[in-house]
Amino acid sequence: MSENSSSERSTPDPNAQMRSPIRPAYTLPAVEPAAEEPRKMPAPSDPPTDPKTALASLRQKIQLLVDEYAAGKINRAQFHALYKRYSEQRAVIEKLMERNPESEAWKQVLRSQGQTGFLRSRFESQPILYAIFARNQTIPVHAGGHHPLNPNVTQPLLQALWRSSQLPTVGLGRKALENDEWLVLAVGEYAATIVIFSLEPSSGQAKLVRDLHLDFERANRIALSRGMVAIDRLVFPQRALVERSGETHR
Repeated sequence: MSENSSSERSTPDPNAQMRSPIRPAYTLPAVEPAAEEPRKMPAPSDPPTDPKTALASLRQKIQLLVDEYAAGKINRAQFHALYKRYSEQRAVIEKLMERNPESEAWKQVLRSQGQTGFLRSRFESQPILYAIFARNQTIPVHAGGHHPLNPNVTQPLLQALWRSSQLPTVGLGRKALENDEWLVLAVGEYAATIVIFSLEPSSGQAKLVRDLHLDFERANRIALSRGMVAIDRLVFPQRALVERSGETHR
């Protein structure tokens, strides 16, 4: 499998990043903390009436896009696709104005409606499946989603994970898989949650996996602390990731 993430040193703090088998040195790469919330897109206004206003609008869109990524709202694929789109529009308008400042050909560059929305949707990561494992187990207590779980991916990872002697109370990491898919792993005091995404998830999506796992452990703390993992005694916040009408769960 290919790997496409960076690692950070762990600390004694319980919220430090976990040591895991996902990398050869058993260090699961950290999910970076989100930056401040991005600036909201200003209210829609009339189309630009001159190329300078059009260029200023594109620069503003680029800045808002940068802020979105910094805040973990979009993934890298979405960022690169949209950044390329805005940059190409900007470059074309600038070139047209160099050739003929009086031309109105620049308006054609901005007339393709819906393209940015398409790119956002096209490169948005979607959760494919999730599975929850009791600590020291490699067979899931519960799983759900749109594809079956691949034990060839999860079992070696979990076997090495549970053997690790440096697992903090809370851990989160992600790893690139084949076919552009990504794995996100959240570990708590009693269990671990694995979620497979169709593409690289945003930081916000990865943090959601962590929060859902922590909610799972809080909601089921009494049963989990007593070693009870029967599904009829537990609730599963993780179902919200992939649940659709008619979906079956194991």
